[in-house]
Amino acid sequence: MIEDGYISIDEASTVPKYKQIINAIKRGIRDEQLFVGDKIMSINHLSKTHRLSRDTVKKAYNTLLDQKIIISVRGKGYYIAETDLSIEVRVLFVINKLSSYKTQVFNSFVEALNKTNIKVDLEIYYCDPLILKKILTANQSKYDYYIIVPHFKNDRFQYIDCPRDLLNVIEQIPANKLILLDRDIKNTSKIFGRIYQDFEADIYNALTRIADQLNTYKKVLLIYPKKVVYPYPKEIVKGFRKFCKSINVDYEVLPKIFDGIEFKSKDLYITLQEEDLINLITQLRKSSYKMGEDIGIISYNDTPLKELLGISVISTNFKKLGVSAAQMILTRKLSSQQNEFNFIDRQSA
Repeated sequence: MIEDGYISIDEASTVPKYKQIINAIKRGIRDEQLFVGDKIMSINHLSKTHRLSRDTVKKAYNTLLDQKIIISVRGKGYYIAETDLSIEVRVLFVINKLSSYKTQVFNSFVEALNKTNIKVDLEIYYCDPLILKKILTANQSKYDYYIIVPHFKNDRFQYIDCPRDLLNVIEQIPANKLILLDRDIKNTSKIFGRIYQDFEADIYNALTRIADQLNTYKKVLLIYPKKVVYPYPKEIVKGFRKFCKSINVDYEVLPKIFDGIEFKSKDLYITLQEEDLINLITQLRKSSYKMGEDIGIISYNDTPLKELLGISVISTNFKKLGVSAAQMILTRKLSSQQNEFNFIDRQSA
């Protein structure tokens, strides 16, 4: 028996030497001799100390790398990356913002996994392509699956498509490890998991299904904020305009709900931000008009607050987004699927 700290190699054992190295490092972790961030011996040092071939040590380290127990830092060596040896699958979940919608998606994803041997790490990049690029670069090859919610903005707070340099980084992730969630990236031919909304088609189809109900209104107003911290996809406006033209109704796109609205009977408002929704309801309650009778209100994306207020919504199923992503990981079958998008009638329109 040759011993060197937490490493021990039994020359007489029938257990292959590379497995003895793996077992020794895992034993060092269980015995709390090794912790996250600790540097372990180099391949050369370990092979010379224990008279092992470099290939044997390399095979052991590669196995530990695949299991995400250690990481390799170029020019520096190998380090302990994980001390929970029960973890079998590691997932990096990257969202664009911390909102009630994205929290619902993330929570439903974790609940649907329902397994203690799957570890999920959450990162937020605030719609900034540079931050997402740094996150993905720093975590390259560290995870078994990468889930990315791809919504981006530029310095002028305008909604933009995925920049080419960021797309190059995303495309470096193996296709069988990547799931795009909530929005698709169309300027790539790479095939990977996708569970997405079609923002233009979704709003058009949802409003078309209730066209007879909306025909009672003389004008439809979409409140689409132009400069907000987290901008909305431009396709929403395209789908809205397409619908209004299809039923030949007067329409207008406004950047916000202004103070002192001059309400007109049989106007229908579609709001995106809760701030605009609350401002609209507050002003409406001070007027002589009644919601759902004289003035219609529909909001985009459902929340508990909108349910409480009795506001009709057009919304994707956020819980299903998370559940569908979890199912792809559990079954190891990544596919492309459009998430459901519905109108929920609460008699406000």
